[in-house]
Amino acid sequence: MKTFIVFDKYTKREIPVNFHKYDNRSDEAVVAYFIDRYSKKEDKVIDIFAGLGTTLFLAEEMERIPYGIELIEEKYQFIRKNLKNKDNIIHGDSRKLSEFDIPNCDFSFSSPIFMNKTESINPLSGFTSEGGYNQYLKEIQIIYSNLKTVMKTNSTIVIEVSNLKNQDVLTTLAWDIAIEVSKVFHFDGEVIVVWNIPGLNLKDGAFGYGYDHHYCLVFKNI
Repeated sequence: MKTFIVFDKYTKREIPVNFHKYDNRSDEAVVAYFIDRYSKKEDKVIDIFAGLGTTLFLAEEMERIPYGIELIEEKYQFIRKNLKNKDNIIHGDSRKLSEFDIPNCDFSFSSPIFMNKTESINPLSGFTSEGGYNQYLKEIQIIYSNLKTVMKTNSTIVIEVSNLKNQDVLTTLAWDIAIEVSKVFHFDGEVIVVWNIPGLNLKDGAFGYGYDHHYCLVFKNI
């Protein structure tokens, strides 16, 4: 497994103006790289944190069959409107994945909403209920335990995540998620993703969370 990859800056696909301020989509080049590497045409690809549909749209374009779960109504509607396989996007809570009718899938690529260890509102609830960092990590493990029931044997699961620097606070989110999910799936290792952006000089790093790199954690369902 290649453990260090570099991508050039590129323009993302268009999204409605009301999403611009909170545009935290996974980058298309990264998603396409892993879809190509770990799945083939006609495979079923699932994103349990569908967001604005990057994984699902790319899976369709790459002749895979997409499935996804998205909690936020506006994002769900945007995906459904633009997805060919409209019935394959579920409006729901990924923490209730076991309640949904999802077929066995060949590959998963997801990026959960990040949480800083000092926060007290659980992003997995759509920011509607209280819950600290330890609860967040526990629920990540539960979500991926439920995902295991729909993943085929020897399938690959990739989680895109970053450690977080917020002033003087460091949250080792990537490493903590790796620990929790490795209780469910076999951890193959991390792929470090770096962006080649000439002349960029951002105090928060090229990835936007205090770093110039982030991680794709690779797991196997063995």
